[in-house]
Amino acid sequence: MPTESTGFSALAELATLISVADLPVVDHWGHVERRFREWADRPGLREGLRGHLRALSPQDEMRVVARSRETTTHFAWCLRDEPAEPFTFWLHEYKPQCDWRPGYADSIHNHRYHFCTTILQGSYLHERFDAEVAHDDRAILATTLLRSAQAVEGNSGTMLAHEFHRIPKAADDTLTFLVKSRAVRPWSLSYDPDTRTSHRHVPVESRLEVLTQSL
Repeated sequence: MPTESTGFSALAELATLISVADLPVVDHWGHVERRFREWADRPGLREGLRGHLRALSPQDEMRVVARSRETTTHFAWCLRDEPAEPFTFWLHEYKPQCDWRPGYADSIHNHRYHFCTTILQGSYLHERFDAEVAHDDRAILATTLLRSAQAVEGNSGTMLAHEFHRIPKAADDTLTFLVKSRAVRPWSLSYDPDTRTSHRHVPVESRLEVLTQSL
């Protein structure tokens, strides 16, 4: 298979900046956060990303589309996923609020990975929570709001895999750029405080053996 072209040189630059020689990136996320914030402050980042997408070859467009996905609240576009790198780069395109369906960004949830993000366009309400998790780590029992803030264009932030948050509202046409670590947890959890319902989310790619055994 041919090597994937990165197109936008700043993506390759960021990959170099956040790499930690001979050390697991997930164990040094403070370094990633510092480098990411410095890099994200550059002028013209949004325009550069737009130019990158317009310059993609038909093959590269197919690769981007194949590894991207739709959620109930946004489209998650994977711009770079080099198997040898311990991170991936994404663009999140939030849907108009009227098209949201409950259960994703607007639920209280954590992630299987660490990530840093910056808002390229628009804004959203960001809430962080403390969560009481069951002893087997398979359910959320209760949550407490820690803080709530309006995040606007140019703001950057970081979430670690054990931390919980939600985005209950986003301005139409909001766009964010993210760097995500590889998964550090086997699943993530979400919680609806109105119904006190918890869900465990297991990625489909880890269930092939389960499917095989169930046939």
